[in-house]
Amino acid sequence: MSGSFYVTTPIYYVNDAPHIGHAYTTVHADVLARWRRLHGDDVLFLTGTDEHGLKIQRAAEERGLTPLEWADTTSARFREAWALIDISNDDFIRTTEPRHRVAVQAFLQQVYDNGFIELATYEGLYCVACEAYYVDDDLVDGLCPIHQRPVESVSEENYFFQLSKFEQPLIEHYEANPEAVQPESKRNEVLGFLRQGLRDFSMSRTSISWGIPLPWDPAHVTYVWYDALINYATAVGFGADPDQFEYRWPVQYHVLAKDILRFHAVYWPAMLMAAGLPLPEHVFAHGYLLVGGEKMSKTSLNNIAPADLVPEFGSDGFRYHFVTDLHFGQDGDFSYEGMVARYNADLANNFGNLASRVLNMAVTYCGGVVPDARAEGPLVAHAAIALDAYESALGELKFDDGFGAVWQLIRDANGYIEDSQPWKTHKAGDAAVTAAVLGDCLEALRIVALLASPLIPRAASALWTRLGLTGAPEDARLPDAAVWGAVATTGNAVEKGESLFPRIDVP
Repeated sequence: MSGSFYVTTPIYYVNDAPHIGHAYTTVHADVLARWRRLHGDDVLFLTGTDEHGLKIQRAAEERGLTPLEWADTTSARFREAWALIDISNDDFIRTTEPRHRVAVQAFLQQVYDNGFIELATYEGLYCVACEAYYVDDDLVDGLCPIHQRPVESVSEENYFFQLSKFEQPLIEHYEANPEAVQPESKRNEVLGFLRQGLRDFSMSRTSISWGIPLPWDPAHVTYVWYDALINYATAVGFGADPDQFEYRWPVQYHVLAKDILRFHAVYWPAMLMAAGLPLPEHVFAHGYLLVGGEKMSKTSLNNIAPADLVPEFGSDGFRYHFVTDLHFGQDGDFSYEGMVARYNADLANNFGNLASRVLNMAVTYCGGVVPDARAEGPLVAHAAIALDAYESALGELKFDDGFGAVWQLIRDANGYIEDSQPWKTHKAGDAAVTAAVLGDCLEALRIVALLASPLIPRAASALWTRLGLTGAPEDARLPDAAVWGAVATTGNAVEKGESLFPRIDVP
């Protein structure tokens, strides 16, 4: 194995229902995790739910439930959604778990002992919806800039985290490590925010009980996202398993939407500095998934759940669209019509059609046995180009470019069949030429199945089996297994099978 590779999604707030905006983040993190597993990395892929805070307490009270009862119900919906779209997370963390309480209190005590937390009186404006404090200059027409709803005036004795002490250290860190925040535009945004100056912030509350008590003052509970961010350390043993924590930390990638970039690229690394811990290697903030030009939200009517789309498109079709139709890092618009068009063009017509016609001809013309793939055939160079472009692009989280290279190989193989016309050479009795063409195409399909497996795992696995290969694509190792002829397949029994991606006809 190449070593530990730790990737996370945000933990999703349980006052929300899982929608395609959440899925957009989670599928990309899943593809990254699957791709690194193909390289032999010891991957830990974490997702989960954020369950403390005033918003949850109020939502539970409105329903006549305890906060934990409400959290239990809504957290389960995220697990169900991720199972539906084949998310391969290794761990699912809930901030109400005992392990998280242990880690949070150990982390807080460490920061407190290091002298970065002090007691003071807070007076200011607070948005319950985003669990954040604001000053007048932050508001837009007097409303929260994120949720466009009124803020509340709050005055209470709080403990404050001395964020201001980390302004210059963070600037120096990001100037020395330009890859730590991606894309570059988001790094520039973080640096701009830092250079405006950082204010100390309140990190405890006495007005609510739904949270984790401070270890040195149990009358205070931890302010929600100070608690929530520590989940990334909890999951790798902070405060409980020093050996595991040393092996796994720091995280390689926090994958998240841009609206929580400040939390992950300013507050979280400052907290880690205060605790004397290494900082995340990369924070990647993607754009919003828009519907009709509007950001998805619980309060708007554009809230589409994965379960609304998977019955029609399948898990693979769902995953394929959201990874390849939008450039990761930028805002992108979702439409049902666009999803149908992409599915039919790329999955049904290109990939599905290539697999179907090659397997059918191999069964009909070659007795269902894989012939030799030529070491210097016309598709060898195309496969090598696809592999190089794929590896390079995914290494930079340019998912659409990486899988675009795979689909170019599919188009090349389809074009090769059209030019070679093996049905004509078979009819003419030229078995050698027919076998050569189909051997080349079957090898191209093997490489496609392997490279596409992080994105469309079900179809890739089905194709792998139909090619007579043992195990599953995830058992192979990149990049070696994706080199032309790297796996001996000659003589394998192939089978036709059903269409991998039946066309979707819209009335």
